[in-house]
Amino acid sequence: MVALRDVVDVVVFDVLGTLVDEPSGLRAAIAEAVPAADDAALGELVGLWQTVVEDQQLRIAAGDRAYAPSDVVDAEAAEAVAARAGLGDVEVVARLAAAGRRLPAWPDADGGLERLARRYPLVGLSNASRASLLRLDAAAGLRWHLALSSEDAGAYKPAPEVYGLALSAAAVPAERVLMVAAHAWDLRGARAVGMRTAYVERPVGDPPRTDDGFDLEVGGLDALADALGA
Repeated sequence: MVALRDVVDVVVFDVLGTLVDEPSGLRAAIAEAVPAADDAALGELVGLWQTVVEDQQLRIAAGDRAYAPSDVVDAEAAEAVAARAGLGDVEVVARLAAAGRRLPAWPDADGGLERLARRYPLVGLSNASRASLLRLDAAAGLRWHLALSSEDAGAYKPAPEVYGLALSAAAVPAERVLMVAAHAWDLRGARAVGMRTAYVERPVGDPPRTDDGFDLEVGGLDALADALGA
């Protein structure tokens, strides 16, 4: 049996949820903007933000709305949160809208990426806009050989053209490119274009179904690096 490490030339990572803790970062940003909110209220407001983002991305995918980058969609989510919380300070709302640019990295992200980068070219492939991805990577301390935003495809994952950005940059057959994510829906999209797939377990991820059959399932980036011989 051929080991995965022997058939992979390039490793591609999802960012939001996989390398950074998006819900905790949003919760901290909302708590800063609405300091009087208790735990229950914060949970509700985080859920509202996530619902707005998901709904708008689905509308874009369905063709019911022209593509808008994550900055625009996040600003709409921030406005919805502000309206629900009775927040009227324009500057506070503007800072809240940029919450996606300062999300904390998972504890194993830095070390795991460092190990893998010694053996493989690493690509970040995110639904975050170009401007947001640049600042998010800097804030979270993520290190790449290349970072790609779905904004360059004018679509959001799991649209196939987004994975095409990474495949074009990798310039090797799709079966020699490994997509790593904490979201099974993301990996299904990657597998549909021929990429290999690795699921990384995160508390906020979308776990695989029994019929998914990804190439690898691991509990964190250290286990991923071990499996890939890094």
